Amino acid sequence: MPRVHVMPDALASQVAAGEVVERPASVVKELVENSLDAGAKELRVESQRGGVALVKVSDDGCGMDREDALLSLERHATSKLRDKEGLATITTLGFRGEALPSIASVSRFRLTTCEHGMVAGTEIVVEGGRLRDVHEAGCPPGTTVEVRDLFYNLPARRKFLRTEATEAAHIDYQVRLHALSCPGTRVIYRKEGRVSFDVAATNDRRVRIGDLTGRQNLGKLREVPLLEHPGMAVSGYLLPPDEARKSRRGQYLFLNGRPVEDQVVWRALAEAYRGALASGRHPGAWLWLEMDPLLVDVNVHPSKREVRFHRSAELRALILEAVEGTLRGGKKESSGTPGREGIRNEESRGAGENPPITESLSGSQQLEEEAEAAVAGSEHSGAVSSVREEQGSVPGPQTWKVEVQEELPREEEQSGESPFRVLGVLENRYFLLEASDGLVLLEGEAARERILFENFLEGAKQGAAAESQGLLVPLLLELEPRDADVVLRNAENFRESGMEVEPFGGVTVQLRSVPVLLSAADPRSLLLDLVDELVHSAESRSGRVLTFEKFAGELARVGARGERCRAESAQGLLDQLFACDLPYCTPGGRPTLIEFSSSELRRKFGR
Repeated sequence: MPRVHVMPDALASQVAAGEVVERPASVVKELVENSLDAGAKELRVESQRGGVALVKVSDDGCGMDREDALLSLERHATSKLRDKEGLATITTLGFRGEALPSIASVSRFRLTTCEHGMVAGTEIVVEGGRLRDVHEAGCPPGTTVEVRDLFYNLPARRKFLRTEATEAAHIDYQVRLHALSCPGTRVIYRKEGRVSFDVAATNDRRVRIGDLTGRQNLGKLREVPLLEHPGMAVSGYLLPPDEARKSRRGQYLFLNGRPVEDQVVWRALAEAYRGALASGRHPGAWLWLEMDPLLVDVNVHPSKREVRFHRSAELRALILEAVEGTLRGGKKESSGTPGREGIRNEESRGAGENPPITESLSGSQQLEEEAEAAVAGSEHSGAVSSVREEQGSVPGPQTWKVEVQEELPREEEQSGESPFRVLGVLENRYFLLEASDGLVLLEGEAARERILFENFLEGAKQGAAAESQGLLVPLLLELEPRDADVVLRNAENFRESGMEVEPFGGVTVQLRSVPVLLSAADPRSLLLDLVDELVHSAESRSGRVLTFEKFAGELARVGARGERCRAESAQGLLDQLFACDLPYCTPGGRPTLIEFSSSELRRKFGR
């Protein structure tokens, strides 16, 4: 039977590193937080080969003397926490005392530090958790940490890292996140020996937002004025509803200077925008929360990304009040969108008060969802009853053969034509069609998605890129680092689909053309929505490039989104749909149309 024993320090540090050091970006996060806690006014970060070859973080903070520098490499050694009471009132970014020893145990580590006013500093060299050298060194005030050959002594961990470009994108994102959280600190990031960005210290958060996330949205920012509740306060900036994205990548939350993620805040933000956004869209937001440390527990997640609020209901009320007040004050950009009171009245209507078909999409969203649920629930039963009716009305096999012989010549003569007659349009979303045996609902967006998908695939089969239309002025988009990485990894797929996308330095990409099939779409919204779809798909594929068929499906879904049905375009859409190989479903498997047989309708009316 195995005996219980205490792990050696080196092994214990490597076990701790499994939680602290998930990837090179985790190293950057821990070191940057230490620098900010040390009062840095200038922060320099450098990486090579996605952080595996080198991560270097330098600051002009308070620095350490020789004794403190050595102690900082001991497990659970910290200058930020003195007693158990202090755990409930943490105001620093780091506090556990595990970062430096854990990082040093899985890399070739060098620490150089000097206190302000001292003539010489201290340099410490550690390899794989073993102290190699300690000596005096000449260096400027502050601290510099070099981490080389990450996971060199743990090849199994190193094997599971992503590509260098992907790891570099995560580092870039992490540095930008902390630069947003502390606009009063100058931040310089160098990648592969070249400056990726250099943002000066500022007292205006908008300047930092523009420097790091692109200046194209600066004119659209809506300020959230400082709003205080007992023990907590919030301020920040929002983007208008028409700038919403499919993912939450445009939402940033900072709690007492710490970048965090929290579902309470995201749900409150979504509720404040309810009625102004389509389903599945998320607004852009930068929110800074100041909270009494006694009201939040930051020690619930190994990497401190998530926190736990002790008065979450009050926090939700604070976010709702702040965001709703900001949106009400900016109605001029969304005058066609009903306010929250109007939406609540809409939701509280009686079942007998049916709104007209021509009502706005936002006001009838609930009715659409109910209709979709009813259609989905009755689809199967309608199909079964239709089959039973046909079986009951066919007396024998000879009668069935006669019907088939009569239909074949008509299908040959009408090759490619739809078998339906257009009756009208419902809610600008569905075509009402008359079939030979009942009523058919055709969703315009689903039909458009199938048409686009097969057109893209047809172009690929012919070995040529889809026909494209050049933009008069190329569109420059500054993306989040991880988004830019996904775009550039799929550059060939973009080209085959008729979208010419090129790198333009840093995390900026240049869109030079769009597919002719989507020439009416807004190029910026098209690319951003496609990026959100690609990120969602690629993250589950270990960062690999998508196949063109998968890419075409994502592009078709994005291009068809928001398709509005118009009576004059119905016949053209039907002809294109029934010229497809599989007209009855989207690439993702959703039905394009749903049929209600005559027998089903008669039964519904008690006939």
